[in-house]
Amino acid sequence: QVQLVQSGGGLVQAGGSLNLSCTASGSISNIQLMGWYRQVGDKEREAVARQTSRGMTDYSESVEGRFTIAKDSAKSTQYLLMTNLKPEDTAIYYCFTFTDITTWGQGTQVTVSS
Repeated sequence: QVQLVQSGGGLVQAGGSLNLSCTASGSISNIQLMGWYRQVGDKEREAVARQTSRGMTDYSESVEGRFTIAKDSAKSTQYLLMTNLKPEDTAIYYCFTFTDITTWGQGTQVTVSS
């Protein structure tokens, strides 16, 4: 099993930047895929950025060029580096990992004011 603990997020003005962190513990050697989703209210969670264990990445069209997914294997931590934030980026952000099951972080609020 993998456990995930998130940090970061908060309130920022449009055009600003925020970084999110997600530290994994447990059976991290089995992680095949990791990344970030976000959710607004009761809407379905939206994939934001994903990274395979081999380092391949993909991003949603809405964040391409503004967000970067990164990882520090020595710290068992993945990051979401968010720049040029827009009010429509306001959401709860969840990190995840996939082994044979999907594990979610606890979520962190990102609010972008106009």
